[in-house]
Amino acid sequence: MDISMPDMNGLEATREILKINPATEVLILSIHESEHVVHDVLAAGARGYILKRDAGDDLIAALQALRQHEVFFTSKVSAVVLRGYLGRADAEGAEGRTSGPLSPRESEVVKLVVESKSNKEVANILSISVKTVESHRAHIMDKLGLHSVTELVRYAIRNNIVEC
Repeated sequence: MDISMPDMNGLEATREILKINPATEVLILSIHESEHVVHDVLAAGARGYILKRDAGDDLIAALQALRQHEVFFTSKVSAVVLRGYLGRADAEGAEGRTSGPLSPRESEVVKLVVESKSNKEVANILSISVKTVESHRAHIMDKLGLHSVTELVRYAIRNNIVEC
């Protein structure tokens, strides 16, 4: 779905499609990458968003992800979403949130896990106990709604925590 279409824009079309069949997986393909547009796309119910300039690299992966009922955003779109979220989080102040982006320590743990470090190695590198590493890993997976290290690696790459 494109956002800019004649008669009915992609956001309106997405809302209408999902009203008729809520199980539909909508992928937006657009040139727009502003935080406002990305926010509107997500609010409309789309499960994926890729920029037209990235379509050659990401379109098949996006379709496969949506086919498996997963969300898909190109790294550029993920960065826009993250910047917007972090900006709102900063504006709200530290109100004891338990969800949202990773803390600096959690990001360090993710980097080391993605590098295939064992819990013991992570503990040694960060000068913390193995039990604390295990706790961090469990909390990270729960916070992000992930179920495997593969999903964690994908998350870390898409959110620029690590580079490929």
